Parts: sequence; structure tokens; C-alpha cells
Amino acid sequence: MPLGGGNKCGRCHKTVYFAEEVLCDGRSFHKSCFLCMVCGKNLDSTTVAVHMDEVYCKGCYGKKYGPKGYGYGQGAGTLSMDKGESLGITHEAPAPHQSTSNPNPSKLAQRFGGSDKCSRCGKAVYAAEKVIGAGNSWHKAGCFTCATCNKSLESTTLADKDGEIYCKACYGKHFGPKGFGYGLGAGALSHTQ
Repeated sequence: MPLGGGNKCGRCHKTVYFAEEVLCDGRSFHKSCFLCMVCGKNLDSTTVAVHMDEVYCKGCYGKKYGPKGYGYGQGAGTLSMDKGESLGITHEAPAPHQSTSNPNPSKLAQRFGGSDKCSRCGKAVYAAEKVIGAGNSWHKAGCFTCATCNKSLESTTLADKDGEIYCKACYGKHFGPKGFGYGLGAGALSHTQ
């Protein structure tokens, strides 16, 4: 350790004190100096790449020193701002945006992408209050209840018939088998229509 209190920073060459020291490749850096040489991003042990005495983020290191060509970040399937003008490629102007034919009459819903309708009350159901049951959307509070007894339902306590939802007890009473052993007392099975 040289005189003056600490090691010298690999970037600014000023003294680095212990509390602000970052070690990389045997050299010391200030935390504020441990930046990519190209883009200036803050670096850490998982994002640093070293070449000679220079430190880079992995992205900039790959662009500067990595392999070039198809499959190495320069070919198809990678983002590039090059539009191909140097190759004589011309582009047509994009078509103006056309609005969709959203059947939802709410102006707010049309502006923000619309919403589903509740199967019970018919009002808009937004993501924060939405429950899906029997293939339809419902409001969790007030609408996702048994059609007969109004008991609040969950996906495990739900039974549906003809687009309406019931608790399992009411479903069994209305649509289940009837007769001895099924809650109607003595006698044979009866089938009601």
C-alpha cells in the first residue's frame, strides 16, 4: 500500500480508502469509478468483463471484443438500429393507426383496452376485481356467489349449469339425483324434469 492512506484507483488514479474500495482483477476502484468504459453503467462482480486494463459491462465487451457475424449478436434475431440504407434498402412509411371496433361503449374502457363484462350484473370487470368461473368473468365481491343461496364461492366450491354458478350443496339439491340416500327419505329413485 503506497503512502497516502490507500491504493490508487484504476480509473482516476486518486487514493481509494477502504470504505469505498472495489477490487477487480487485482486493482482497486472507487465505487463511483467502477463503470463501463463505453456506456458508463455501474458494474459489479456479475456484470464486469476485463480487457487489458479496461473494465466493461458484458454487453459492451461482447460488442467490442466478441466474435462477429451471424449468431453472435450481429445477425438475424437481434436488435439493431441499422435499417439497411447502406445496402440500398428503402422502407415504406407505416400506415396510420386504426382504432379497433370495441363493442364496449365505455369511453374509458375503449381508451385503456376494454374490459370483460360480469356475467351476473353486466358491468365492466377489471383485473383487480376479476374472478373467472364457469368460463365467464365475475366481480369477486357481490357477484361471484351461489345463484340460489348467495353464498360466496371459490373455484373449489363452484358448480355451474347453463352459465349460472352454484355452491355444491345447492347444485346437488337442484340438479343432483333424487331418491333414497339422496336426501328425500324412503322410496325409490325419482327423476324430475
